Amino acid sequence: EKEYGYIVEYKDLFKSLESAIQDYTGGAFEDFDTEDVEGLLKDRLKMARERLEETLETVRALCEPVMPPRDTKAYLHYFCAANNANKEELAENEPKRIALYKSVAALVRAYANIANEMEEAGFTEDEKDAIHREVKHYEHLREEVKLSSGDYIDMKMYEPAMRHLLDTYIQADESRTLSAFDELGLVDLVIEKGAEAIEMLPEGIRTDHETAAETIENNIRKVIVDEQPVNPKYYEKMSELLDALIEERRQQALEYEEYLKKIQELAKKVKNPATSMHYPYGIDTPAKQALFDTLSVVNNLDEIGPAGMVADGDDAGSRAQILAMELDEAIRLTKKDGWRGNTFKEREIKYAIRRVLGPHNDLVEEIFELVKHQHEY
Repeated sequence: EKEYGYIVEYKDLFKSLESAIQDYTGGAFEDFDTEDVEGLLKDRLKMARERLEETLETVRALCEPVMPPRDTKAYLHYFCAANNANKEELAENEPKRIALYKSVAALVRAYANIANEMEEAGFTEDEKDAIHREVKHYEHLREEVKLSSGDYIDMKMYEPAMRHLLDTYIQADESRTLSAFDELGLVDLVIEKGAEAIEMLPEGIRTDHETAAETIENNIRKVIVDEQPVNPKYYEKMSELLDALIEERRQQALEYEEYLKKIQELAKKVKNPATSMHYPYGIDTPAKQALFDTLSVVNNLDEIGPAGMVADGDDAGSRAQILAMELDEAIRLTKKDGWRGNTFKEREIKYAIRRVLGPHNDLVEEIFELVKHQHEY
């Protein structure tokens, strides 16, 4: 199943590999008919050249729809989001990004297989230099798209091997740090360093204020989308705040420095809900906070829960506080190992939720779906 291979031959059965490629019935294959062994041996350089040209054409075709001038901004608009206020666009473009990542990875491998033998494979010096620049360009593009979309975290497991190929075959000068995302994601860097995080972005992104802003916004949007099931009500608010900030930036209602301060504050709220809201006493875990946020917006909360349940002032916030704490306790006492996906164990948790909330089936299902996404349970 390997694309390429080498023959290590100890007994001189092939006599001459070059002649063996031309004459399959000689030497080791003399007892076989030509049609039986045809295709077993192939010209490695010929196949490597065909593979390189094929993968290069694939990447070119993927990038063909990008609008001129095909700079960093144009590529990011095509593969990430042209309108990052559109909550769905980043996710809708994911198949295009995955195709780009896979195709560029295949291109780099194909180039690495022949990089030291380009002339022997029939490439001229000019073609060799042009292909080198093009492969390097597409690999940089891949990195920028991964960073702008927030996909770079999912690709980390592949990075060491890919970096070895790049250092060996594509970039001959001394290595340097392009970005500081090995330990912290972009959103975390924005939280920690604020405006200084911009200087850690790749050059094609950091030199354009709008592209840098869109990259940060896309990364925050991805965190919101990923965390939405954990606390839907809270992250709906965060999404609205992000939309408003994007609109302010587009209307040029903010200076760039002021925008960066606001985006830093929003990033803190997105990553750390507990630090951005004042939760009442006892609402001290992410699961309780998610339950509290969900219950706080229920209109008929005074009709929900065990009869005679009374809180200080008996307002919606106090009732949500007590219900969230009681739900948390009931779920922890009821849940069994491996309960997700187990019909009977899930039913037990639904019964526990119903005992706390009463006969409000629509709310029971909503709370159960919320509970399923809590890491604590």
